[in-house]
Amino acid sequence: MEKLIECIPNFSEGVDLSIIKQITDQIESVDGIKLLDVDPGKATNRTVVTFVGNPQAVVEAAFLGIKKASELIDMSKHKGEHPRMGATDVCPLVPLSNITVEETVKYANQLAARVGKELSIPVYMYELAQSDPKRNNLSVIREGEYEGFFKKIKKAEWKPDFGPAEFSVRSGGTVIGVRDFLVAYNVNLNTTSVRRANSVAFDIRERGREIVDEKGNKKVVPGTLKSVKALGWFIEEYGQAQISMNLTNINVTPVHIAFEECCKKATERGMRVTGSEIVGLVPLQTLLDAGKFFLQKQQRSIGVSEKELVHIAIKSLGLDELGKFDPEKKIIEYQMRKAADKALQNLTIEAFADMTASESPAPGGGSISAYLGALGAALGAMVANLSAGKKGWEEKLGEFSAFAEKGQKLKERLLKLVDEDTNAFNRIMAAFGLPKSTEGDKLARKEAIQNATRGAIEVPFTVMQKSLEAMQLAKAMAEKGNPNSVSDAGVGALCARSAIMGAHLNVKINAGGVEDKAWIAKLLTEADKIEKDALKLEKEILAQVDKVISKS
Repeated sequence: MEKLIECIPNFSEGVDLSIIKQITDQIESVDGIKLLDVDPGKATNRTVVTFVGNPQAVVEAAFLGIKKASELIDMSKHKGEHPRMGATDVCPLVPLSNITVEETVKYANQLAARVGKELSIPVYMYELAQSDPKRNNLSVIREGEYEGFFKKIKKAEWKPDFGPAEFSVRSGGTVIGVRDFLVAYNVNLNTTSVRRANSVAFDIRERGREIVDEKGNKKVVPGTLKSVKALGWFIEEYGQAQISMNLTNINVTPVHIAFEECCKKATERGMRVTGSEIVGLVPLQTLLDAGKFFLQKQQRSIGVSEKELVHIAIKSLGLDELGKFDPEKKIIEYQMRKAADKALQNLTIEAFADMTASESPAPGGGSISAYLGALGAALGAMVANLSAGKKGWEEKLGEFSAFAEKGQKLKERLLKLVDEDTNAFNRIMAAFGLPKSTEGDKLARKEAIQNATRGAIEVPFTVMQKSLEAMQLAKAMAEKGNPNSVSDAGVGALCARSAIMGAHLNVKINAGGVEDKAWIAKLLTEADKIEKDALKLEKEILAQVDKVISKS
């Protein structure tokens, strides 16, 4: 999975939309960035922009947005209801997918250093990016706002983390940091009573409720869930009350745990949860984790497809009670996907075969090899799931569920490689089509061809690696799995073996075009070993399959 960061810069302009458009145009100009939302407010004279991308793209897009804002917004003339200290008042980065907080902090520092140096804007770090607890709170940093910062910045304790200790009259200062992903999540109740909804909200929220004991002393009884803010309200549009929550750290309290706790506390108070809704977008992992959680509650294997996990999550959480929940619009990673990423995967098997048989050179042997590997992994996952559900094998559920989950991951990766192989071929063709009129053109073309050729080798080599893992899964299923499905394990092994041999051909045919002889020699040696291991595995697996079949 690609590393993804969400960025939510707040710009001190909410009236002149042409200014905001110029800023967001700069953000969108960066390849790898998806603009998700632009939310201007006239009263606050402030616009909240949300975009997502890979780490380096986010740093570049955020810098360009901050730069354009410093050019267009004059803070000496700014008025608005919201506290502010600069043209880009605050710019938080949020780790979304396949990236840690620590890594995200490094990118936040990289952005802040560049803003301070190249734009001469004083920058303060906050929340998870600030090591000093005395100045990690945004409201503490911003105290005094734009007007008061000309004196505040001269105090030793308020020297900026990056940039000059001079407050810019035009652009002010900015605050850059890292915070956890926040999910706005509402749980629906079968009541119209705000008081009863609040009682559940106070039961679960971290700060709990304040009570008075029999002696008249006040004390706080904390709620059951950490990193949760909650209250009850009535939604006239729906004709029912909700528990409205902000899940401020979904690693501490994920959506499915919040839902389950609401169900428990509502039941204790004579109510029932009827469904829930997610406000805004969520990371894919949020729903995958929820899907696995509810499958485990049903004592079923979690080794099902990504699509099935998302479906289970939607139905279990009741996310479609108040309206259609469209994963393509609500899941951040799906919003980020480009049509070309799954062009071949989205074809029917007939259309895929027809395209392969056409006069077009792609998809070719590389994509077919990846697809064979995916089928091999899929058959391994199937045998694991059938074994997990076999009557009398209940004690083996966890073991086979883990096998099935591994098979699903291999299948998903190999399916992606179906498109990646064709895209790699297209990049080679594009590189050869580059101009070669000048010496500079020739050098750029040569470099592009070398990079594209390496990519066209690395993709099938990855197919070989993942298909070997699929063969190892098939071997485990032939030895341990449901004997009634042992032939499926054998077919899976044959598919994966063919994938390895086919991908090896693609590695070798492109190897001659690589100038880095040391790199290609090492990779060819590794590829040879993978094929030898695969052929050895094939014999072992087929011998085991024949052994089981002969006993049946």
